[in-house]
Amino acid sequence: MSWNPYYRGDGVVRPGVSLPDPPPWRTFPRASVADVFQPPEGLVEAVNASLALRRPLLITGSPGTGKSTVIEQVAAELDLGPVLRWHVTSRSTLSEALYHYDALGRIHAHRLQQEKARTGAADSGVDDIAAFMSLGPLGTALLPSDRPRALLIDEIDKADLDLPGDLLDVLERGEYRIEELRREGQELAHLRMSGEDTKHPVRGGHVQCTEFPFIVMTSNGEQELPAPFLRRCLRYTMPRPTAALVREVVRRHLRLDVPESGANAELVDAFVRRVSSGERIAIDQLLSTLHLLNGPAQMKDAERGALIGLLMKNLSGA
Repeated sequence: MSWNPYYRGDGVVRPGVSLPDPPPWRTFPRASVADVFQPPEGLVEAVNASLALRRPLLITGSPGTGKSTVIEQVAAELDLGPVLRWHVTSRSTLSEALYHYDALGRIHAHRLQQEKARTGAADSGVDDIAAFMSLGPLGTALLPSDRPRALLIDEIDKADLDLPGDLLDVLERGEYRIEELRREGQELAHLRMSGEDTKHPVRGGHVQCTEFPFIVMTSNGEQELPAPFLRRCLRYTMPRPTAALVREVVRRHLRLDVPESGANAELVDAFVRRVSSGERIAIDQLLSTLHLLNGPAQMKDAERGALIGLLMKNLSGA
């Protein structure tokens, strides 16, 4: 089979063309990668210290080094349930991570109720604030439970400068208040949990954890985090990849053994050299390249070179 067996760019309709099987990490629903992740030296100790001390674990490293995969493996091994995820951006706020209140939706619903009442409709509904509230990932993680929940706070270094400071009190006390419920004097509200249809009772607008969640925060090192925030975390830096470590990652993800020499070995060695020189390039770029180069399509040297150039671009460039 030659390369370019699917789309050819000639405008000719080819019904029933079969697409190739996707890589293992691009099948849906997404399969857990907990069983293929290989923790680097020192990470197991860092995780266990975080669990024992009930402190968040801050993992720093280059993109694609497995920072966000750690929590999936820990949650799977310790049966902590589905991982809650908070993807941080420069616009993220603490309040959105705790809970969301749809005030505009409530106003609209109230107007509809008034209109129904005016026209004599049989059921004008009940104004229940809880129907317009839902818990965010951090708010869900701090709910009372018999077992700690697992929470990923991804790319904390992309946050506004004030966000890490805003997190401090919540992470220290393990509690928060929902002021909208307190102002309305709603003693009991059933709020939908993040990522689920399940609702959890909240009394008096106050949430207090009984088991502090296992929290992993990731950072690409793009912004220096404040010292008071760092003091409340355990910190681990992902090591630079070695050729042996990358070969093991390839073996686990692709079931492909990379020998000491040959085309695949050259790709692995080039990847390690580029990362060691400071280039921002992710391991999943290498995995994608090897997946295609070792697939059923037979490529000419020029085609191989063009594909490698396409998939192995420096992430710092355009």
